[in-house]
Amino acid sequence: MSVTSKIQSVVIIALEQLYNHRFGVKDFQINQTKPEFEGDYTVVLFSLLKPLRQSPDVLGNTLGSYLTKQYPALFSSYNVIKGFLNLDISGSFWIGILNDHYQENTFGKKENNGKTIVVEYSSPNTNKPLHLGHLRNNFLGWSVAEILKAEGYNVVKTCIANDRGIHICKSMVAWEKYAGGATPGSTGMKGDHFVGDYYVRFGAEYKKEIQELIDNGMSEAEAEKEAPIMKAAQQMLVDWEAGKPEVIALWKKMNSWVYGGFDTTYKRIGSDFDKMYYESDTYLLGKKLVEEGLKKEVFFKKADNSVWVDLTADGLDEKIVQRKDGTAVYITQDIGLAVEKYEAYHYDQSIYVVGDEQNYHFKVLQLICNKLGLPSSEGIYHLSYGMVELPSGRMKTREGTVVDADDIIDEMIKVAAQKTEELGKVKDFTAEELEKLYNTIGLGALKFFILRVDPKKRMIFNPEESIDFHGFTASFVQFSHARAKAILRNEAPNHQYSLQLNETLLALEKELIILLEKYPAVIHQAAQEHNPSVIVNYCYELAKTFNSFVTEHRVLKAETENKKQLRLRLCRMTANVIASGMQLAGIEVPERM
Repeated sequence: MSVTSKIQSVVIIALEQLYNHRFGVKDFQINQTKPEFEGDYTVVLFSLLKPLRQSPDVLGNTLGSYLTKQYPALFSSYNVIKGFLNLDISGSFWIGILNDHYQENTFGKKENNGKTIVVEYSSPNTNKPLHLGHLRNNFLGWSVAEILKAEGYNVVKTCIANDRGIHICKSMVAWEKYAGGATPGSTGMKGDHFVGDYYVRFGAEYKKEIQELIDNGMSEAEAEKEAPIMKAAQQMLVDWEAGKPEVIALWKKMNSWVYGGFDTTYKRIGSDFDKMYYESDTYLLGKKLVEEGLKKEVFFKKADNSVWVDLTADGLDEKIVQRKDGTAVYITQDIGLAVEKYEAYHYDQSIYVVGDEQNYHFKVLQLICNKLGLPSSEGIYHLSYGMVELPSGRMKTREGTVVDADDIIDEMIKVAAQKTEELGKVKDFTAEELEKLYNTIGLGALKFFILRVDPKKRMIFNPEESIDFHGFTASFVQFSHARAKAILRNEAPNHQYSLQLNETLLALEKELIILLEKYPAVIHQAAQEHNPSVIVNYCYELAKTFNSFVTEHRVLKAETENKKQLRLRLCRMTANVIASGMQLAGIEVPERM
């Protein structure tokens, strides 16, 4: 039980004993006391005044006196200021927290609660490599999954490969027309980059054809429809859904190139999945559900044979679920996928980690699933996040302005090497140790910079800003962990030593213990909000407080043996919690830097 929960429970007991009135935890607030006031935690009294018919001063003093007398092991003193009861937590209580948990690598993590959550992330298209936007998606999805595991959920990590559709056909048509039989092997290119180049080539050729048609007197809208290369892509999609053998063979070949490239990138960034889904499979179930929806009159056909759903009564509009030529759209496969996931896992929640430009899409998906009477609809949750932009602006794949994930990772490792070497503290590292260290620092900086921002916010990524050994970065947190480990390498805590519980805690010692004790509550908040920035920001605050502590106070040459053992345990618990918190963000922490 957290300190806040303990205070809540004893305040509820005290109020019942003193006033014969039963309150719940939601009836009053408990906050950490503001720095300008004396105390550790504050009971906000205002919501209690009216039901108890008490003045702030009388209630505060009566309650404070009762708590300090009845619970001396928890409270050492109190003061009342204008409706706020400020409580000092006893030093022995904090030392007890430290004694109980300083050796635990599992501190903050809960036992299994029997509930299942499916987290879908990455969801790449097989016509281009992963880019910077995919990195935010992967880091966010993977971290949310790990945080939910720490909170006690059974978590299934899934990925849907968007491996069919008009966008895939565009890269296929361009390869047929312009590759001359070239392959990733013959060009020495990574498969996903190779295929992505042909998607960009399609866009360039399409623009040319549109302009030629416009120059010959056609309107722009008509030219976009009549451009030969676009017609070829549309026909290829029809042929693919019809199972034309040569189209299927080309599709399989090009997709295999892309998957090989994806696997390399996923291994580099530490993304993994328990289950891979493929749109080429799920869209068939989606089409079957569209047929059932027509029979149930959930959907309707228009004159051109396209199938739609009318959501105007729900405050939205009409949405197409199948094209006039019978081919599926995105929403078709998503309906099928929702059913597949539910049948496989009977989840309590199904989280889709998808950018905020798809907010409308997921409202539609949940409404359609609900109208079809699918049990999967209740648990659908869209974890919407803002786009990542570069200082130069938004990226666009079809215009070739996207920064590939592999290029960003290479750049981060390069910057990590440069900045580390400038400090000149790694001269005794082997070449192998340096390579690992640069990868750890570079990838850690990338993940931390992206995850420290609330998912709902858009962000601008700048590699140079993300590595700073003294700033709000992974490098600073990693350095703090290495600093704690360096102290512990010189002397580990004596587990047999019994700390004196009446030891007076100095301000920074107490501040550090208070922060460490909060870790389970931080995990809980991050899980409730599906927000890794809560963990990442906490790790930074912990690292900052720890650095102040070891700068201000000697550990190995402490004034007394009791102080030394107390501080060694603080170092051990801090190192464990930083490692645990950073692991939930997918960030490694080195033993030395």
